[in-house]
Amino acid sequence: MSLIIGDNVVVSIHYTLTDSSGEVLDSSEGSDPLNYLHGAGNIIPGLERALVGKAVGSNLEVVVAPEDGYGEVHEDLLQEVPMAAFQGVDDIEPGMAFEAQDQEGNARRVVVRSVSDDTVVVDANHPLAGVELNFAVEVVDIRDASEEEIAHGHVH
Repeated sequence: MSLIIGDNVVVSIHYTLTDSSGEVLDSSEGSDPLNYLHGAGNIIPGLERALVGKAVGSNLEVVVAPEDGYGEVHEDLLQEVPMAAFQGVDDIEPGMAFEAQDQEGNARRVVVRSVSDDTVVVDANHPLAGVELNFAVEVVDIRDASEEEIAHGHVH
C-alpha cells in the first residue's frame, strides 16, 4: 500500500514558487527535491494543508494567501533608524539587507526601504509578507518518519 501525505511522514517535493505576476521567486528545479516532515510546521501552513492526502506522483497548483504564508505586512516592523547606526557602511540604498538585533537579542534580517539625509527606514517583515504565493508542486517521494525525526521535528 502506498503512503499518502499526513502527519509524521517525510515528504519530498519539487516545486516552483511564483508571485501573482508570474515571477519565479524560488524553485527546486535543477536541484534535489525539498524534504520536510509533514505536520511539524516545516513549511508554510497553506502549502502543508494543500498537500494532505496527496500521493507520490501528485501534481498540484496551490495558491496561498498571505495569512497562510508569511503573514501580512506589519507596519510596526517598519522602523526609522538614525544614519549613525550604519557606521562603516558607505552607501546605504533601498533594497540592501542587514542583520539587526531585536529587543530580545534575536538576529533579524532587515531591508532598507528608504534613505534620507540622517535617517534610514528599515523593514523587519519577511520579504514575502503580504504576497500571494503560487506553488506548482510535484510529490516525488513519501516515507514514514523515524522516531528520531518525529522527536526532533525535522528530517534527518
